[in-house]
Amino acid sequence: MDETEFDIRTAMAGSVRSRAGAWALVRGFAAYWGEPLGPDDGFADAELDAAERRLGLRLPAALREAYRLFGRRADLTSNHDVLLTPDELYVLDGALVYRAENQGCAHWGVLLDDVEREDPPTVMRPDLADTSRERWEPWEERLSTAAAVMAMTEKLLEDDELTDFVDSPDELPDGFLELPALGRGCRWYLGPDVLVSVVEDAWMTARARTPEALEALYEAVPGDWLGE
Repeated sequence: MDETEFDIRTAMAGSVRSRAGAWALVRGFAAYWGEPLGPDDGFADAELDAAERRLGLRLPAALREAYRLFGRRADLTSNHDVLLTPDELYVLDGALVYRAENQGCAHWGVLLDDVEREDPPTVMRPDLADTSRERWEPWEERLSTAAAVMAMTEKLLEDDELTDFVDSPDELPDGFLELPALGRGCRWYLGPDVLVSVVEDAWMTARARTPEALEALYEAVPGDWLGE
């Protein structure tokens, strides 16, 4: 794929239809908004097989595919929250945990009852002061969707000159195209050489393709931007 021809709107819409669509979104997104995926960006089958032997269970096909495709790409997995490496995967209260909030305030996983499904639903467990109230709560309907959303959100949270963060504005100005819904609590917008995510209507992250595009975003969306 020519990185200048990436149609993110079509790719996002296709990502919820199949695992192949989710991985096509990750590939296109990585190439267009950062660096193309390479053969060394994923974990080897031997490492995933070792994790299965240690855990005594089979990893869902979608999780194996995500690890093999981009599991070693920290810019897509671990800028804020953290994708566990295969040797860090563990089971907690009936779920296989694969991702953790950066301060341990939440964890994401797959219920063991669903772990043999190829693309199972995911769950989230908040870390509460009263641990007796902690429960696994529904998250994304497909693990592949959760992985694609992870790649996009983590890239927009990268400590990089082309990314930034601000409290969410009441609305975005004309010229920003709303993209298909993807990810719990996320709304996505495309502007001139800039991708924006509004999370829970509370804060906004952005990634530009050029410094000039980021400066234009500052002018279009005034606010207390972290890096301005």
